[in-house]
Amino acid sequence: MKKAKGKGGEGEAGGFFSPPRPMPLLPRALLGLVERRMGRPLVANRLLAWYPRAFWGSGILETLVAHDEPEVPARLLKLIRIQVSFQASCPFCIDLNAKEFRGEGITEEEILALRGLLDLGAVASLGARERAALAYARCATTTPVAYSPEVVEGLKSHFSERAIVVIASTAAQVNFWARLIQSLGVQPAGFSEECSILDLDRFRTMAGSQEGGCGHD
Repeated sequence: MKKAKGKGGEGEAGGFFSPPRPMPLLPRALLGLVERRMGRPLVANRLLAWYPRAFWGSGILETLVAHDEPEVPARLLKLIRIQVSFQASCPFCIDLNAKEFRGEGITEEEILALRGLLDLGAVASLGARERAALAYARCATTTPVAYSPEVVEGLKSHFSERAIVVIASTAAQVNFWARLIQSLGVQPAGFSEECSILDLDRFRTMAGSQEGGCGHD
């Protein structure tokens, strides 16, 4: 097996390997600004600096995400992002996307439903529109991707074409980051480390964190 080569920083990998040292000037400057705002090092983005096209492409994708739309408000977007993060078993994504979830009016009961521990229909605070969008987001995160006619018609009965594209692209964006972050071995950054209801350890898929996994018999 070929080893990852190159000048990496030692002792700061936070993933399968270390970011490049020195990091190219423009990525370093941009990351410095973003990391100061986030209050945490963004290890996945640092690792992407090994391949600038991936760094800039993913960065552009991130700048274009939906934040608050008339039909898909911030609360629903956050619910979708948390739902996909749990279903994709990405602890970093859960840690980041569930940050300060109570600030968007999301309850602990709703978090349990997003984890699959409660039925979405059993949580009274989730409206019909939210349940339809979350069911669709779950379908977008299955492998292979499959949508039942009931899920599609349920979504179409509540949302316009524009809103469906917002929901679909939001779910796809989290799926993209979940797969990329997991494939680089990036661990949670501590955005929600004191929130035990998220149960981040349950969703770890890294070698050594649970039995089985890719490459195991």
